[in-house]
Amino acid sequence: MNKRGILLLAAAVLTFSAGFYAGISYIKAETLTIEAVYHHLRSEEVESLFKKAEGKYESQSKVVMGYIQDHHDPETINYPYLSHVIFSFAHPTKKGDLLFSGAHAKDNLRKAVRLAHEHDTKVLLAVGGWFHIEGGETYPYFKEAIYNDESRTKLVNELIKVVKEENLDGVDIDFEHPRTVKDAEHLAAFVNELNYKLNVNDKELSIAVYSKVSSVTGRKNESVVFIPSMFNDVDYVNIMAYDGQWDGGYNAANLSPFPFAENIADYWSSFFEENGLSKDKLVLGVPFYAQPEDPSKSPLSFSKVIEHGADNADKDAATINGVKYHYNGISTIQRKTDLALQNDFGGMMIWEAGHDAKGEHSLARVIYDFLDKHAEREKKLFWSKTDE
Repeated sequence: MNKRGILLLAAAVLTFSAGFYAGISYIKAETLTIEAVYHHLRSEEVESLFKKAEGKYESQSKVVMGYIQDHHDPETINYPYLSHVIFSFAHPTKKGDLLFSGAHAKDNLRKAVRLAHEHDTKVLLAVGGWFHIEGGETYPYFKEAIYNDESRTKLVNELIKVVKEENLDGVDIDFEHPRTVKDAEHLAAFVNELNYKLNVNDKELSIAVYSKVSSVTGRKNESVVFIPSMFNDVDYVNIMAYDGQWDGGYNAANLSPFPFAENIADYWSSFFEENGLSKDKLVLGVPFYAQPEDPSKSPLSFSKVIEHGADNADKDAATINGVKYHYNGISTIQRKTDLALQNDFGGMMIWEAGHDAKGEHSLARVIYDFLDKHAEREKKLFWSKTDE
């Protein structure tokens, strides 16, 4: 129904209810029921008619998902610009138990939940990651935990327990990475079992995935395997479209340049289309950190880059203390957000939100504002079409 039709409907309901109030128990206009006690159509009911049409935009809203590491102070996070916070990480054991990085991690989780929920931001708990609290890569721990029914179910139950106890909104799986078909099959079984129990509790499930594309050659990387049907069991697929500096010989400039993101978006768009999967589950990841050309130096957060010069905000490289760093500045973040929209992705993902700058230089704010302007354009287009 167009806007003119809604107004005519409201006027008709007003006239009808005024003339036949004594004999009519209710009036039904499509799915809206107005009880007889409402002698005349009130302003909030008129508003509800408009919201009925505008509600379509809620289903089209894009997510901005920000990972935060457990050692970062939750007070520093830009919650108003995030739809989801993904608290990282809980560590799986080979027997399916769940470990946190000390008491401070649980304290920070609880603080993050409280602060996020004050801003209507959801909180997911990420399980996995690259490094394990007990040493080495998380991969062998996670792999063994999901390889048999008993430990897999135990890990699922441990996650559900934490979700309930800590008032979380869901779980994020960060298994880096399934390297064989068997790995992929066991990951799919784990995702399916976890998703079932999260759904029962009205909670969400996301999964972080490898970019699958080489930043050097642009070709698909065959060393990581995913079973397409697995993605039916998740709400969001967070594409790690960064860390390209490790492809081939170390090259900081390959961290996450725009052409790399384009190749990644092309690959995942095609993969989802070919397998009949909904592309609005796809979430394009961007880095909020700077990679040094000298690999002996540590990466810098975007906030630290800005501390060394506000003019660095709209660059993709800067020399700091004699070392050149590569990162994504404001313009590149805007282009990548537009890239996600052009590919009908569900939104953007940040690694990680604790690296963001404050105020006008916040990259999360850049993403949020870009998506907000896009939503406004879509709304105007919708209303212009309904007026035709």
